[in-house]
Parts: sequence; structure tokens; C-alpha cells
Amino acid sequence: MEEKKKLRCPLGVPGGIIAALIGLVGIVLNIINYDTFNLLISIALLLLAMPFVRVTMMVHGANDRLDELENKIK
Repeated sequence: MEEKKKLRCPLGVPGGIIAALIGLVGIVLNIINYDTFNLLISIALLLLAMPFVRVTMMVHGANDRLDELENKIK
């Protein structure tokens, strides 16, 4: 019987991508409207979203490597 691969829920990746897109759209709109406070908030959102995606992808990659090592040990 073939063992099914465990499914990981990569919710951090789409969430981070959506946050980055919202940050980019906010930057453009706030530049057009000359709204400096909200521009700073949009830049902060963009700068927080990008590392969030990267960390989530690294954790999923590490979990996949651990699963491969566990299968080799068995």
C-alpha cells in the first residue's frame, strides 16, 4: 500500500502575498493622494509581509526534509 504524503497547510504564503499586494496598492494610492502617514503604514506592511512569506516557505521546506530523513531511517 502506498503511503500518502502529509499535507501541509501553507496559509502563511498566500497570506503574506496578499499582505504584500495590499501594501503595494496602498503605496501607489497614497502617493497619488499625498497621504504620508498611510504611506508609511503601507510601506511597513510591505516590509513585514515579505519576510513572513520567506520564513513560512523555509519552515515548510525544513519539515519536508525532516520527513525524508525519517523515511530513510525507517
